[in-house]
Amino acid sequence: MHAALLQERNKSDSIMTVKAGTQTSFDEANATASDSTSNAWLFFKRWLANPLEMGSIVPSSPALCRRVLRAVRRAPDEFVLELGAGTGVISRALLEGGIPPEKLAVVEIVPSMAAWLGETLPGTNVIEGDARDLPSLLPPGLAGRVGTVICGIPLVLLPLAEQRRFITAMQAVAPGRGFLHYSYCVTSPLPAAKHGLTAKREAWTPLNFPPASVWRYTPQA
Repeated sequence: MHAALLQERNKSDSIMTVKAGTQTSFDEANATASDSTSNAWLFFKRWLANPLEMGSIVPSSPALCRRVLRAVRRAPDEFVLELGAGTGVISRALLEGGIPPEKLAVVEIVPSMAAWLGETLPGTNVIEGDARDLPSLLPPGLAGRVGTVICGIPLVLLPLAEQRRFITAMQAVAPGRGFLHYSYCVTSPLPAAKHGLTAKREAWTPLNFPPASVWRYTPQA
């Protein structure tokens, strides 16, 4: 009799343990879903405020993030610099891919987005400001120690002279290194030759919406 009762109690405990574990999973999933919802809503609000600042109406997909990460080149003592970080989707992928937080610097011109990045990317160098002012914007410790610049600003929407300003700024803080630029254009989003650059498509993903490419631009020899 006692053995039967003990068996039933053990069975009941097992059921309770499974339910408790399931509840924890649900809580974690709900927290993740909540973060994703907040991220998407913040991104959409920024798009509504200024569509020309945004390359897409939705944040970058995991597939695009992985391709950007694979294209990053960085020595152990070098930084990765991301321009136009938005809600930090690419930034988080870089951190999850092994970039140390202290070796990641992100630049965002919109104050509310920069504040969001500061809250959600602890340990990283979050810089609020205009990427065209990079030489004066970056702390002295970063200039000349940037291994890869990642540009998420939709340069294709800008006139040639404005494109040139961004390119000049990137070259000033990462001389000779060029930069990565992800875009939703079918062809190169920049007239590379006019800027004295060589263009190479590093990756393309149809799994992003819209489909996206990762381009590497380097100074012509």
